Amino acid sequence: MSVYEEEIGALQGGSADLRQFDGKAVLVVNVASKCGLTPQYAGLERLHEQYAARGFSVLGVPCNQFMGQEPGTSEEIAEFCSATYGVTFPMTEKVDVNGDGRHPLYTRLVDTADAEGHTGDVRWNFEKFLINGSGEVVARFGPRTEPDAPEVVAAIEKVLPA
Repeated sequence: MSVYEEEIGALQGGSADLRQFDGKAVLVVNVASKCGLTPQYAGLERLHEQYAARGFSVLGVPCNQFMGQEPGTSEEIAEFCSATYGVTFPMTEKVDVNGDGRHPLYTRLVDTADAEGHTGDVRWNFEKFLINGSGEVVARFGPRTEPDAPEVVAAIEKVLPA
């Protein structure tokens, strides 16, 4: 089953409909507005803009599980992302990425190992998972790995459909 078959809500209501990404590459990132890593939003937006025409998207997934660093409502999160970082990439509803309440999307993502061999629980905000056009998780990057890091860009370019 493709990751794109999982159901998750959009940030501002309705379905995020992950099937829209079928055939595309997606970087799924658990995001937070009040984290030391929050400036990564700028790099994520640049990646999204740079590769969108080639079949790529960033998908932001707000999560408040790490020291309460995403406390806002959906409207507050959307306003912050737009006003502060000019975010245009899609965002989902706020979900849990770890624990008993882990969203099924993240249940599918966390078995993928990063370069250090880490699998399992998401360690912090801004952990990144790269999904290919078939809906398979092909790479995982730690929270401190910048969106424009050479290893992230190379992995994205390798799975671009166009």
